Amino acid sequence: MNEWADGRTDRNQYSGGNGAYDGYGSYGVYGGYGGYGRGTDTPHVLTGEAWGYGEYAQQAPPPPAATVISLSAPATVGRPGIPSQRGGGAAGSGGAGSGGGPTLRRRPPKQPASRRRRITRAVALLVSVPLLVSAGTYVWADSTLDRKVDLGKAAADRPPLGKGTNYLIVGSDSRNGLSGAAKKQLHTGSADGGRTDSMMVLHTGAHGSTLMSLPRDSWVTIPSFIRPETGKHYRADRNKLNAAYSLGGPDLLIRTIEHNTGLRINHYAEIGFAGFVGLVNAVGGVNMCVNKNVRDEKSGLNLTKGCHNLDGSKALAFVRQRHQEAEGDLGRSKNQQKFLAALAHKAATPGVALDPFTMYPTMRAGLDTLIVDKGMEMPDLLSLFRAMKGVTAGDGQRVNVPVSSTDFRTSKGDAVRWNTARAKKLFGELRHDRPVSRELR
Repeated sequence: MNEWADGRTDRNQYSGGNGAYDGYGSYGVYGGYGGYGRGTDTPHVLTGEAWGYGEYAQQAPPPPAATVISLSAPATVGRPGIPSQRGGGAAGSGGAGSGGGPTLRRRPPKQPASRRRRITRAVALLVSVPLLVSAGTYVWADSTLDRKVDLGKAAADRPPLGKGTNYLIVGSDSRNGLSGAAKKQLHTGSADGGRTDSMMVLHTGAHGSTLMSLPRDSWVTIPSFIRPETGKHYRADRNKLNAAYSLGGPDLLIRTIEHNTGLRINHYAEIGFAGFVGLVNAVGGVNMCVNKNVRDEKSGLNLTKGCHNLDGSKALAFVRQRHQEAEGDLGRSKNQQKFLAALAHKAATPGVALDPFTMYPTMRAGLDTLIVDKGMEMPDLLSLFRAMKGVTAGDGQRVNVPVSSTDFRTSKGDAVRWNTARAKKLFGELRHDRPVSRELR
């Protein structure tokens, strides 16, 4: 009898002449073709092969080695006592006509992956590629951050830590990265050094986010400082807020804001002219509406009443102009808040945030001139961005420091004078992370 790979035996061998044919598909090892079709029972089908009953013919053991030709596989040289690993026939001592060894059946062909499995693999690939791109962009952005500002320098006279987180967001008039032609086109002038065109404190906490603008012409006390360029010591004095940046850079600006508001600044982010223009252009412009015609020669802004998609140069002119605003510097602060919120909203749209070909240029444009504090990590920067987006979506407030006069006469020219009592109340609510009172909004 033949033995099958699973332990069964059969009695279905045809014999004839000097050779034998086993119903499983192999020629015998010694001689001609076996007798074919001598069984009397109806053939059966097993794994696609026909076989029938016939008389069993006892065969003598084969010589030590033999050449086996298989109907279902290329010819191979048999090894004594080792069944063939190919095809359905016997090899060596495993053939039916050779006696003794088991006959191994062919493994059924591998079925192609089902449609459902192919779709699942395709979806997994499509999901993994954006994740890998996002992860790579995240690492790149984190390594690109320019962490220049050391908030720990003024630790001795800083306010105590409050509740929530305060980000100081500064738009400087730094011309770094601008060519002479670009300076002329953007009406930036060619002044050296740097000044602050906009300053905002973004507070995040248990009651959402509050974006508070600080007018650049605010009349404040600048703490004593040592000027970096000369090493000369200056005593505390009254001056406009934006003078702090030009006199002592980000360090003195932070100290001045903390001194006059009592708010502890946790993180600092500053962007220059070139970065701002590039960022707006990278997102495809920002929609902005004005309720009157605006023409300002100093900034180069020229808009008609209605809504416009502002590119980088027009956007820069929009946030800088103040001479056409009835409230002057205070009106400019409101325009800056409005635009910054709209920019954050545009950057978060699927067409920008989910498109690597737009997201990467957007981040690169923003990071090119972005300066942050030494403790700023990517999660902190993303939290700032989400908070800005939340303010746009209504999950937060946009406020200005309460003022009593926008044309306060000083030795430094007209300035913005805060309403001391109302401003103190607003700062206290932010410091203790309480909701901003309705009358201060």
